[in-house]
Amino acid sequence: MGYKSRKVLKRAMTKVLIVPGNGCTPVEACNWYAWLAEKIREAGHEAILRDMPDPYVARESVWLPFIKGEMGCDEQSIIVGHSSGAEAAMRLAETTKLRGLVLVSACVTDLGDDNERASGYYSRPWAWAQIKANCDWIVQFGSPDDPFLPAAEQNQVAEGLSSEFHYLRGRGHYMREEEPVIWSALAAKLVPQ
Repeated sequence: MGYKSRKVLKRAMTKVLIVPGNGCTPVEACNWYAWLAEKIREAGHEAILRDMPDPYVARESVWLPFIKGEMGCDEQSIIVGHSSGAEAAMRLAETTKLRGLVLVSACVTDLGDDNERASGYYSRPWAWAQIKANCDWIVQFGSPDDPFLPAAEQNQVAEGLSSEFHYLRGRGHYMREEEPVIWSALAAKLVPQ
């Protein structure tokens, strides 16, 4: 007597790394990071949110190895990077395959700030083609009323990466305790394809 086997379809768990802006320590108490991590977990995915080493200068030479090693970034990972974390995510994506990027308040220069210059992210041109080639998709959030980043900086990222750019009024530097627009865009990318 025969029977039909039934396949049990399991939704694959995606690893999402949340990389904060500089100065955000302890990270769980800053901005929307812990809130987003909880949303990701509630949706059945893995959220990685860690206190970063060198949290105030956010040096590329420290953060990128930490993201790859301690946070366990791999080619199936999604990185949500905010501010300095967005620049770290972009530099990592120049040489590392990723499932996707969510860039929040990203820029391209140190804006004349000595601390930002010391991070190392702005010491050379951005490799836009490599970043795009290494990511299945890129979503970006910016705001015309960001007090730290001029519109031209945000637009240069959007143009360089051909990102899905959400340029929203009233968001500033995206430093609220909750940012549903970020979760909504990320959740759409977490749906199995």
